[in-house]
Amino acid sequence: MDHRLENIGPRGRWQRLLLGVAMLAVGFLLLGGLLWTGADRGWRGTLVLPFWIAALGLSQARAHT
Repeated sequence: MDHRLENIGPRGRWQRLLLGVAMLAVGFLLLGGLLWTGADRGWRGTLVLPFWIAALGLSQARAHT
């Protein structure tokens, strides 16, 4: 018997997937903007937050949690 314990429904999975994809796009857009403007390398550290949120959203959508 293979049962998956889910604590979110299809709508919650969709919301997490959408958030993950959106934050991934935001992260890449910000990275492109930082590279294009020639900002200092230290500013790239701020990209941890959008990429981290993207990773959380995508992994939660995939794991149904």
